[in-house]
Amino acid sequence: MTGREESVEYFLDLIRKSRRGKFKIYIGMSAGVGKTYRMLQEAHALLKNGIDIKIGYIEPHLRPETIALMDGLPFIPRRKIFYKGKELDEMDVQAILNLHPEVVIVDELAHTNIEGSKNEKRWQDVIDILNAGINVISAVNIQHIESLNEEIQKITGITVTERIPDKVLGLADEVVNIDLTADELIARMKEGKIYQAEKIEYALKNFFKPEHILQLRELALKEVASQVERKIETELPRNAALRPEKFLGCISSNDETSKMIIRKTARLASYYNSKWYVLYVQTEKEHADRIGLASQRHLINNFKMATELGAEVIRVQGNNIAKAIIDTAEQKGITTICIGKPHFSLVKIILATNIFNELLQKLSSSDIDIVILS
Repeated sequence: MTGREESVEYFLDLIRKSRRGKFKIYIGMSAGVGKTYRMLQEAHALLKNGIDIKIGYIEPHLRPETIALMDGLPFIPRRKIFYKGKELDEMDVQAILNLHPEVVIVDELAHTNIEGSKNEKRWQDVIDILNAGINVISAVNIQHIESLNEEIQKITGITVTERIPDKVLGLADEVVNIDLTADELIARMKEGKIYQAEKIEYALKNFFKPEHILQLRELALKEVASQVERKIETELPRNAALRPEKFLGCISSNDETSKMIIRKTARLASYYNSKWYVLYVQTEKEHADRIGLASQRHLINNFKMATELGAEVIRVQGNNIAKAIIDTAEQKGITTICIGKPHFSLVKIILATNIFNELLQKLSSSDIDIVILS
C-alpha cells in the first residue's frame, strides 16, 4: 500500500468511526449481578430525557424485579422462527435498522443466533447496528470473553461455549463493571433473585462457590481497569515518543499450545491496546500431506480464532523457523515475540536447539523482547 493509499484509508476510517453509533457495555462477574436491571434503569432515564430509545432484546430470566422494570419501555417485537419443530424468538435486527432509534438495548451479547440468521453471533448483529449509526447499550459476563476461556475453565471447571472476541470490548466507548461482593451475590441467590428454586442448591455447590466468585470478580475488575487504561492511552497520550507495542504470537500445529499462545497474546495486546500478529511457520514436517486431517482442522480453527480476537495471521513456509520469526518481526516492527513454554528445560534448548539458539542470539542484539508463555 502506497503512502497516498494509506492516507485515504486512514481518512475513510475516521469517517466510518464518526458515523458509527456509540457502544456501551455492562460487564459483570456472573449472572445475577444486575446488568440487565441497570440497562433497564438507564433506558427509563434516557426515555424521560426525550431520547428515542427502544428495547431490541432483553432476557429477564423470570426475575420479578427485572420484569417490573420493563413496564413502560418501548420494545421492538422479536421475529418468530420455526427451528426443529419449535417456534423460537430472535432479535429482529432488520426491524431495528428500519426503525433506526437513537439508542437500542441489546442484552446477552455472547448469544448464538438460531441457524439461518444473517449472523452467527449477536455481537455481529450489534456491529451491524453500530455501523448503521445507532447507539447500543449491551451486557456480557466475564466468562464469555474469548481470551479468558481457559482461565474460566480452570476456575469453575465449566467450559463456556458462547464467547465474544476481545475486539468487541475494544470497540466499546464505555465499559462499566457491575460489581457485588461474593456475600451479596450468594445472598441474592439464596433469596431466589437469580435462579428458580430448583436450581439454587446446584448453583451454590458449583459455579457460585465463594472462591469461584472471588476469582471471577477479580477478572472482571481487571478487565474493566484495562479497558479504562486503553481509553486513557488512546484519548490522553502521555508520551508520543514512546514506541507502539506490537506483539507476535508464534504457533505450530499443536492445538492446545497454539490456543493458549493466541489467547495470552490477545490479552497482552488488549492490555497495551496494540496491534498483534500470529505467525505459523509450515515446515516440511507440517505439510498438509504429512499431518492428519484433525490437525489441519485445528489449525484452521486457530487461525479463525486469532482473526476474531483481532490478530493478523501470517503463514509462511520454510524449515528455518528462527529466520521466519526474525524476518517477520523485522518486517512488522514487532516489539514482543510470544512463544510457548518448551516441554524440556530452556537451558537444554539454548544449548542443543539451533532454532532457539539462533533466535535468542539475534534478539539479544535487537530491541525485541521475547516472552515464554506457560
